[in-house]
Amino acid sequence: MPRKAPSFPRLDPKSLPGPENIARWILPNGIVLLVRQNHASPSVVLNGYVSAGAVDEDGSRAGLAHLTAGALMRGSRRRSFQEIYESIESIGAHLGIGAGKHRTSFQGKALAEDLRLLLGLLAEVLREPAFPEDEVERLRAEKLTALNIRDQDTGSVAEMEFDRLAYPNHPYAIPSDGTKESIGAIQRPSLIEFHRRAFGPQGMVLAIVGAVQADAARQAVEAALGGWNNPGQVVATEVPGAEPLHELRRREIVLAGKSQCDVVIGVPGPPRTDSGYLPAAIGNSILGRFGLYGRVGDAVRDSAGLAYYAYSSLGGGPGPGPWSVNAGVNPANVDRAIELIRKEIGRFVDRKVSADELEENQAHFIGRLPLQLESNEGVAGALVNIEQYDLGLDYYQTYSDRIAAITREAILEQARRFLSPDRLAVAIAGPALMGGAA
Repeated sequence: MPRKAPSFPRLDPKSLPGPENIARWILPNGIVLLVRQNHASPSVVLNGYVSAGAVDEDGSRAGLAHLTAGALMRGSRRRSFQEIYESIESIGAHLGIGAGKHRTSFQGKALAEDLRLLLGLLAEVLREPAFPEDEVERLRAEKLTALNIRDQDTGSVAEMEFDRLAYPNHPYAIPSDGTKESIGAIQRPSLIEFHRRAFGPQGMVLAIVGAVQADAARQAVEAALGGWNNPGQVVATEVPGAEPLHELRRREIVLAGKSQCDVVIGVPGPPRTDSGYLPAAIGNSILGRFGLYGRVGDAVRDSAGLAYYAYSSLGGGPGPGPWSVNAGVNPANVDRAIELIRKEIGRFVDRKVSADELEENQAHFIGRLPLQLESNEGVAGALVNIEQYDLGLDYYQTYSDRIAAITREAILEQARRFLSPDRLAVAIAGPALMGGAA
């Protein structure tokens, strides 16, 4: 009996972001602005980034972008740290800034009537940070405390060790938030210099969503940021590809006083711009996300009872982010859990996923899209996403068809392209394993 054609949720393209309801401009100084009106609430959200990240950092400068981003709102040439936050709180607004490997991102929210004030504050901290010495030192102390906590967290330590194993001689091997040694050594002049050369309008993307007319939003952005120019700006290096693994690499980090081991197993995966990303994303959901964490969750946690949690993730992003499985395991069960995870990866690359698995996950991906876009924050993030990865303004309106077109064969192709049970990085952090495994 022939299989019935799958029935997926039907989405109304007119309700989704698209060319008819997204206004897009490139300002004379290079800023890309995207605006979508939504007068269902009186608020307005902004989301975006400047092209200043940690991708060019070496070990001695690790955390420089992270520290610089944290210091932006600690004082400007016009206002102190206290005055900046009083200005934000006085209008009931929010503004946050943080750095990652590729970008320094910002998010903000205010009443629509206060959009110009919010944009003015954003422009001030991006363009005119003062990096007050006392605030930089206070921020450094906070970061060092956070790093001390991170370095005793088994999950974080396993993630960092995985990065070193999976990305040798690659920017992704260096933690974006730095190390205690690098953060302790970075001085205020380095923040000033990094800001001078990395911050500017080239490569900047800004999305505004909410109760504002598109032309009014553009005028407000031009007033706040249209005059920003930095002839000396150096746009961050595009991250190189990662070498595929050719063997099983395993390393254990012993942390005294811990009762649980965290395990990270995986490889460098596809960047978000890769043509195989969406089939890989559906495949990853089947492997270790959907329901109670897919096949991995069922095999390692539910059936064998070997893990407190077990799931897979696909990093994506501008570069070859990790395709990995994370698990929290009793030290006595680590080797058996790793064996089962490798077995599931082997099964995943050996044969096609089932038709039922594919259809269930396609329906899930399509059905969750309206929920992801039901808020102004969700839409603003989506607009930044389509601009950052050059997906096209119609991406979300054609998303259902893209997902529905993914085949079992395409998933198997991407699985075999990246994964192998015998070519993996395996990082373990926690108490010493019973039997002395290393």
